Amino acid sequence: MTDTSSPLLLKQRLGGRNLYLVGMMGCGKTSTGPHLADGLGYGFVDADKVIEQVCGESIGMIFEKEGEQGFRTVETQVLNAIGQRHSLVVATGGGLVTKTENWGVLHQGIVIWLNPDREKLLTRLQSDPGNRPLLMNKTHQSVEALLAEREKFYVEADLHVKVLDEGPADVANLIMHKLPPILSDPEDPSAPQTTAS
Repeated sequence: MTDTSSPLLLKQRLGGRNLYLVGMMGCGKTSTGPHLADGLGYGFVDADKVIEQVCGESIGMIFEKEGEQGFRTVETQVLNAIGQRHSLVVATGGGLVTKTENWGVLHQGIVIWLNPDREKLLTRLQSDPGNRPLLMNKTHQSVEALLAEREKFYVEADLHVKVLDEGPADVANLIMHKLPPILSDPEDPSAPQTTAS
C-alpha cells in the first residue's frame, strides 16, 4: 500500500494548488505555514506581511488611517496578486474570509481552517493581543462574538483542523496527513486550480 501523505506524492497530487490557511487571529497560521511549506517544498507567504510591505505601514496604522473597510480592500488586492502564483502556503488574515469575493481566489486552491480550542485561543489573544487592531480594548465577550461571527465563514473551508496542544510543526504534519482524502486529481476539471499556468 502506498503512503499517499508522503511529501513527494502529496506535492504531486496538489498539482501546484495553493494552500490557504484561514482561521481566527492567533490560531497559528503564521507559525504553522512555514513548517507546512517546508514539508511540501512550497513557498510560504504571510498575507499580512505582504500588505505591510505594499502599503509601507503596519496593519494597525492602515486600520487607523483607512478603517477596516479600507484595509479589507487592500487585503483583497493582495490576495488576488498572491492567487496568480502557485505552489504556496498562504497565511491569511483572520477576517479575509468575510468578503465573499475573496472566496473566488481561495477556492482555486485548498482552504484549511486552523481551529484551536476556543478557550485557549481566547486566553492567548487576551494575554498577547499583538498588533491586532480589532482586539484593541476588547472584552472577552466581544472577542467571543467576533469569533462566532466569523465561524460561519471558516466552516466553508475544504479541510478543518482541530488544534489542541500541538506545536506548529505537529499541526503542519497533521495537515499533511489529512489532505490526501480531500484531494481530487489535479487533471480533474472539477478540481480547484490556481490561476497561474
